[in-house]
Amino acid sequence: MEFVNISVPWMPERHAMIPKVVEKQLQTEQEAALRHDAKIPRYLHIASTQKNSWGHQRSYRLQVSSFAGDHIPENQPEERALSWARYKVAITKQKDLEKASGSLFNQNDMWTPAVDFSKYIEDNENIENEDLVAWVTTGFLHIPHSEDIPNTVTVGNSGGVLLRPHNYFEEEPSIHSTDGVYISPGTEHSCEHNRMACLAQETCTPVLEPFTYHSFMKGGQ
Repeated sequence: MEFVNISVPWMPERHAMIPKVVEKQLQTEQEAALRHDAKIPRYLHIASTQKNSWGHQRSYRLQVSSFAGDHIPENQPEERALSWARYKVAITKQKDLEKASGSLFNQNDMWTPAVDFSKYIEDNENIENEDLVAWVTTGFLHIPHSEDIPNTVTVGNSGGVLLRPHNYFEEEPSIHSTDGVYISPGTEHSCEHNRMACLAQETCTPVLEPFTYHSFMKGGQ
């Protein structure tokens, strides 16, 4: 998104800054390696050359909902063992020899790691019209506190990434779902519409008396 200065239609002598969508295609791996301290595009798409009936490129939007935070300084020798954390998002050409961003053995020798992710970016290959891999770093920092007892709540402690279709389908795809079930009022006890309603009759289960509780009697009895 960029702001552009336009003339106001109902008052031509006045101008105003408005946001405008600006598309830019990233062509190389280094261009598509978005650093942890850089601002990334609000809409990041992995697009196809094919178009939908509306004339838009069929694509998937990569939507990152959280980031890992500060990264260890790159001038430290052990940083190579976790160089994947330099990037919020990195798009590389798919290679069979580049299967993971790190290795379990990196922790044994951080100074000469078995897998150094930064080398995936250094060759700076072209990513146009290629099979691609999206490497996403996501996470959050949680410092334990007293409200974690007895269990840590998930509100505010979540992270992840969404891969969402964008102009990929002709319309909202759930319209064509055929496994929807509609139960009208009063039919929830019908075996024809709700198989769980007949579960007690079809299985051998004990019949228990309804549980009631009349509170404690007065006088300490």
